[in-house]
Amino acid sequence: MTDLSVDSPRETTSAAKHTSTYVPQDGRLLEVEDLHVEFHTDEGVARAINGVSFHLDQGETLAILGESGSGKSVTAQAIMGILDMPPAKIPAGSVKYCGHDLLTMPESERRRTRGPEISMIFQDALSALNPVFPVGWQIAEMFRQHWGINKSDAQARAIRLMERVAIPGAKDRVKAYPHQFSGGMRQRIMIAMAIALDPAVLIADEPTTALDVTVQAQIMQLLADLQEERQMGLILITHDLGVVADVADRAVVMYAGRLVEKSEIHDLYADPAHPYTRGLLESIPRLDQKGQTLAAIGGLPPNLTRIPPGCAFNPRCKMAQEICTREVPELREVAPGRFSACHFAEEVLRG
Repeated sequence: MTDLSVDSPRETTSAAKHTSTYVPQDGRLLEVEDLHVEFHTDEGVARAINGVSFHLDQGETLAILGESGSGKSVTAQAIMGILDMPPAKIPAGSVKYCGHDLLTMPESERRRTRGPEISMIFQDALSALNPVFPVGWQIAEMFRQHWGINKSDAQARAIRLMERVAIPGAKDRVKAYPHQFSGGMRQRIMIAMAIALDPAVLIADEPTTALDVTVQAQIMQLLADLQEERQMGLILITHDLGVVADVADRAVVMYAGRLVEKSEIHDLYADPAHPYTRGLLESIPRLDQKGQTLAAIGGLPPNLTRIPPGCAFNPRCKMAQEICTREVPELREVAPGRFSACHFAEEVLRG
């Protein structure tokens, strides 16, 4: 990781320092392979993740896109090891961090990866922050618990982190409580906590939810700046395709627990290779389409306990044919670096 003057664990200090035992293999930080996640409910088995595979390299930003219920957050929770098991179950797959499978790792070692190695920003900052402790105390606690730093040094680091994420008057507000901050400022506090221990991988789950457009742009720029400074691998999870277009390198699109498309971000936006991705993009307001009615994807995502046979998107797809109702399309390369799980992907690419 890059040595920084702001809260880098490589600062000269007598306190304990974070030294990772994990080394990226050829720059690859994270590799998710054939991941399956199920939830056992009163209605039946909800197959939330069905064979998802992707990777993340050092210094790369990966966007995971899709509607609510597509499996994006469950994927992140599986990577972090914070699924409630039961009712959740991981019947198959692997999640490798620097070549080490997190799913088979002893829980004591898994806990040591959360924070110092892989960290996460949750979408609801007000719920994620503890309402009875000052925000500075909550940031400083990361240093006290993981590095054994004393109280005064930990608070000094917390103030510097608050300054880094552009909290105005950080020295005066370090003892303020979460409810005393705006939504955007609370999200910045969450970012400060997530980067405190200089993780190699940062997962941001809907980091701009419920924020106005101006604040969304500020948060996304802050994440992009921090990713570049620290050369983290960054995973951005969102249902809003408009917020990641300028910051992501690659994207994967999820629907009903499966990957339906993956490619370089600019290729995906310029010429999607799956009808679902095309539908998502057509629903985004554009400056060159003022006064026009936005297109919408008809219907609703399927109940995960009753996923339809064949392609799960077929009940909502304008291109669906008989084969779509009986055969699950494989994720296949349909152009250099372009992968789509659609029987008619080549036709989608041709527009």
